[in-house]
Amino acid sequence: MKSMKTMKMKAMRAGQEGVMLLEALIGILIFSLGVLALVAMQAVSISNVSNAQYRTEAAFLANEILSQIWLDRGVNLARVPVYAYPGGPAAGAWVTKVQAPGTGLPGAGTYTPTIAIAPVAGAPPGPGGLPGAYQVTVTVFWRAPDAISTSNHVAIAIVSNP
Repeated sequence: MKSMKTMKMKAMRAGQEGVMLLEALIGILIFSLGVLALVAMQAVSISNVSNAQYRTEAAFLANEILSQIWLDRGVNLARVPVYAYPGGPAAGAWVTKVQAPGTGLPGAGTYTPTIAIAPVAGAPPGPGGLPGAYQVTVTVFWRAPDAISTSNHVAIAIVSNP
């Protein structure tokens, strides 16, 4: 005859069969969720890096036309208004460059960049009755491949007499 203690041990073991397998499956599930979370974080990181690259490229393009305006402003700022766009003839080559495929800005070809030029109120007048300073506002548009809406970069500079 078996002792009571032996029978109790067998009954306890029978109730725990498969527990180790269940623990292993739960461990694999938790590990898998962790791996999926890491993959999702990597995807978000790549998207953020791409967006930062687009913003940097837009800033470069805006600063490029601002530098060109500064260099071409002339002695009396007479050349500054010809850079206004749409309409200004001097910015045409820059606009073509911004909208060309391969500029680094996706979707830039479907949106026209703008260059707004306005005299600065209160600035001392320049020679020949021209304004002494202009505020130049450059706006570059693009749309990232995974974006729902259009993004833009605005650069504002004051161009004055040398």
